Amino acid sequence: MSTLNTLLVIWLATAWMMTAGWAWQRRRSNAGIVDVLWSAGVGGSAVLAALVGAGAPATRVVMAVLGGLWGLRLALHLWHRVAGEAEDGRYRALRAHWHGSQLKFFGFFQFQAFLVGVFAVPFLAVAANPFVSTTAIGFAVAIWLLSVGGESLADRQLAVFRADPGNQGKTCRTGFWRYSRHPNYFFEWLHWFAYVVLAIGSPLWWLAWSGPLVMFLFLRFVSGVPYTETQALRSRGEAYRRYQRDTPMFFPWFPKHESDNP
Repeated sequence: MSTLNTLLVIWLATAWMMTAGWAWQRRRSNAGIVDVLWSAGVGGSAVLAALVGAGAPATRVVMAVLGGLWGLRLALHLWHRVAGEAEDGRYRALRAHWHGSQLKFFGFFQFQAFLVGVFAVPFLAVAANPFVSTTAIGFAVAIWLLSVGGESLADRQLAVFRADPGNQGKTCRTGFWRYSRHPNYFFEWLHWFAYVVLAIGSPLWWLAWSGPLVMFLFLRFVSGVPYTETQALRSRGEAYRRYQRDTPMFFPWFPKHESDNP
């Protein structure tokens, strides 16, 4: 199957899945399902690309395992939040801004389907790689373990903090959250370099760079940091402003001060 045909199949399948997700959120007024489906869609696209690719089988298998497990872990983590909590404040604000327009939500869900295709591009670059390099595979697995392990730990640290009723209205500054305001986003971005390494030798290698590049742009300037921080300022006010002053936004580093929540 050609690269363009594979992308078309991924987009069509994801568009159908997002349509079902839109119907689900319409009944339950919880648009957080879009994040679950996006994660599952991107992880699934890694598996599909590996199945239909023409590159070295060993390289494709490694990519399918890494991409598939990454998507599964993230989708399950997000589903736990969507199923057990009220709609995320970001989507509540969007719902209010759109006055509950289901047409706009449908367009939003379909845009996420398009993005699944965008983030499938690095997998297609790996799937076309005719070479097997044990060094590259080892390096890619190391990046994956570091990034997915770091993201999982950051998610766990935040979940434990939020589960304590005494922390209501406060800002998490424990673990990785002491060194970055968005360590989960940082590790998510880092994860995409695993596929850049796996694609070395592929005729489409340059396309693998779209993963970390596009992910950084979205997380830093579009749908990640801006929306999350706007919601945090709405809900935590001055406590979060102090956190912004003290703690690096994206790349982990030592905090400027040791101030804590009141």
